[in-house]
Amino acid sequence: MPKPIADPVSAVPGPVREMAHESIRVAVVGAGAVGCYFGGMLARAGHEVTLIGRPLHVDAIRESGLRFEGLRFNGQIPVRASTEADAVRGAQLVLFCVKSTDTETAAAQIAPSLDGDSIVVSLQNGVDNAERIQVLVSRPVIAAVVYVATEMAGPGHLKHHGRGDLVIGTPPGSALSAPAGVLARVQQWFEQAQVPVVVSDNVAPELWTKLVVNCAYNAVSAIAQVPYGTMIASAGIREVMRDVVGEALAVAAACGVHLAPDLLASVYRIAESMPAQLSSTAQDLARARPTEIDHLNGYLVRQGEARGVPVPVNRVLHSLLKLIEARQRTPA
Repeated sequence: MPKPIADPVSAVPGPVREMAHESIRVAVVGAGAVGCYFGGMLARAGHEVTLIGRPLHVDAIRESGLRFEGLRFNGQIPVRASTEADAVRGAQLVLFCVKSTDTETAAAQIAPSLDGDSIVVSLQNGVDNAERIQVLVSRPVIAAVVYVATEMAGPGHLKHHGRGDLVIGTPPGSALSAPAGVLARVQQWFEQAQVPVVVSDNVAPELWTKLVVNCAYNAVSAIAQVPYGTMIASAGIREVMRDVVGEALAVAAACGVHLAPDLLASVYRIAESMPAQLSSTAQDLARARPTEIDHLNGYLVRQGEARGVPVPVNRVLHSLLKLIEARQRTPA
């Protein structure tokens, strides 16, 4: 069974004691903070990694490697970097890390260049990205639930704040199910790179659990521009989080996904393990970039409406974020 979401950090990038038994080619599509963390860990374990991202980061990485500022490792990691989607060609493992808003566009771009033995792993927020990718690619897609606290502190500069573990599995109803051997192989590649991975035979509740965590933290952290520890210590915020989680549990049940009834306690504990972490939504908002809020609280709002489940608190948080995004796009 997957370990509780609030486990303290146990997977931090210290010295890699054991090289991978086989060196593979890895492509990271959407090499932001999450992609650079897991791509960097795989590169340190001896794999040939190509980071595909924005020119700002690609130029810096080409010049001096990936700057990896971790909890137990701080240095440059030599990797390849590209701005072109066809750089996935030849990769056995493709880490799909783009924002949920860009899923269809990025999947269509890489589809013609995927090899016949490529394994695609979605390391994204939201619960339906793997299925959305699968519609556009002819290779099996694995869903991954990501627990890591990271940020891009500058061009080609990753900063790791905590955790770094995955839960992986085949999305429910997938047309191209990944065989158990494929899941085991992906698990082995990551674990040899000091990335703990749990293989789940029912990944839907894991994806929904992460969605609930994101819905409880991301919008509030973004609106206030404060880290989790400060946020949860503020008056009334625990009660707001309680209401978000309660609505999410009701929506999940209406969708046929049953989550742990004591999930709220685990959600609260996230702030203890990542007190200095700003949500990815807060980081996007601070840089005036589009957020994934439509695929977080907005997803709960749509699913609640479709199933007759009231979601007033999630609606308020989603609406406020959309208002702030609209203001940022409007010229002064």
